[in-house]
Amino acid sequence: MGPCPRCGKNVPYMEALPPGRADTCNSCGTDLRTCLACKHYDKTAYNECREPAAERVVNKEKANFCEWYKFGPGAAGSGPTKDDMLEKAKALFKK
Repeated sequence: MGPCPRCGKNVPYMEALPPGRADTCNSCGTDLRTCLACKHYDKTAYNECREPAAERVVNKEKANFCEWYKFGPGAAGSGPTKDDMLEKAKALFKK
């Protein structure tokens, strides 16, 4: 499950069965296979994507054919979570 990038309601898809290019949110009708609904999306990253091998997608709100697309937690481009950053800091200063 993951949130819709527009309305925020949970969408019943799993990582093993991601949304297809024609799939839309049952609540608001927005495309689901978009950069905004991908866990790699990050406004602060190069090309707004944390996956370095991904090709640039200009319109982040429209369905696309990205091979690296992963629907789920981290969608909507919030970037690294507080917990992610805390774990990285702990690992950095671990003796």
